[in-house]
Amino acid sequence: MAFDPELATQAYMATLKGAARAKSDAYFEGGYWLILWNFLAALAANLIVLRLGWAARLSRWARGRAGPTLAALIFAVPYLLLVTLLTSPLAIYAEFFREHAYGLSNQGFAEWGGEQLMIIAINSAIAALLWMGVHGVIRRWPTNWWVGGTALTIAVMMVTITLAPLYLEPLFNRYTPLPDGPVKTAVLKLARANGVPASNVYLVDASRQSDRISANVAGLFGTTRIALNDNLLKQDINEIRAVMAHELGHYVLNHVWKFLLSLALLIAVVFALVAKGTPWLLTRFGQRWEIEGMTDPGVLPALMIMLSAVFFVATPITNSLIRTQEQEADMFGMNAARAPDSFARIAMKLSQYRKIEPSPLEEMVFFDHPSGHTRVFTAMRWKAEHLGEPDIR
Repeated sequence: MAFDPELATQAYMATLKGAARAKSDAYFEGGYWLILWNFLAALAANLIVLRLGWAARLSRWARGRAGPTLAALIFAVPYLLLVTLLTSPLAIYAEFFREHAYGLSNQGFAEWGGEQLMIIAINSAIAALLWMGVHGVIRRWPTNWWVGGTALTIAVMMVTITLAPLYLEPLFNRYTPLPDGPVKTAVLKLARANGVPASNVYLVDASRQSDRISANVAGLFGTTRIALNDNLLKQDINEIRAVMAHELGHYVLNHVWKFLLSLALLIAVVFALVAKGTPWLLTRFGQRWEIEGMTDPGVLPALMIMLSAVFFVATPITNSLIRTQEQEADMFGMNAARAPDSFARIAMKLSQYRKIEPSPLEEMVFFDHPSGHTRVFTAMRWKAEHLGEPDIR
């Protein structure tokens, strides 16, 4: 009988059933609601800061202590911490209690909380510096600030991506050279065969946080690093090869640069809409909020309301940008590793916390990676088209 990719896919689908599939679906579908709740929480927090006059008082305080450039920075730090505090109940539920309820976290509250405080500090520092720059652009070009704002945002993202492997990621996990052996040999062989300049592979102690399988090829401008976590290291070597080939695909296909370009276009559109919408918001409510205009550092909460709303509506677009690249990396990985069944088994393991068979519309709107069904079918179709060829594992 000829090999049928659809029948083979359904055979894989049948291995995740009953309570396990119900749990996986419930966890992922709950994430749909979290997109809404996170938006509403951000909206409520910023409205509280504005309606209670906290933004206006913080703005006057900041402007009384520094010139316009530093005033934006001085305003942003307490504002960001205040919004973080207001939204923290939802964040604690979603990222700690909910993860534990589904058995997806290995951390106690103190350890998790310590990491979250570091994340808040880093994100607040980056966001405050970015606001200082964007506010400067708004003061200089109050109408067309979205052009410079987009350029600054992408520049900050590039710096962050470049520095992350060296200075940020090691704050949360230990990166050690992968010991010599079959796995390291296989990964470096894959890398060299596909033109990835790599002489080492790093192991990440991610199991202290969760049991999720993960790997990446991260960095820019000479900081690129191949890493896999210790959960992946516990898998079959061909499953490791399948995952690493996918990650190498992101590098070979220049996905970081393509994503930054796509994101720049999206951010430009979003900022242009925000540049039109925020003055309207200030015309209606600015006097009540005591915000003096776009050049007031205290306009940031109003900008964040508009940004949150536009990005919330654009969720399918941002998800599709990422999902398209992930699908491309899947195909690259299939051709590089030539291990379709190993890739399918990994897709099934990842489906322990991702809904495995969504509807096409559901996948388009809510999935930033291909679903388990899509990935397994991709692997089985590739297998059908390469039956009898050498080196298929």
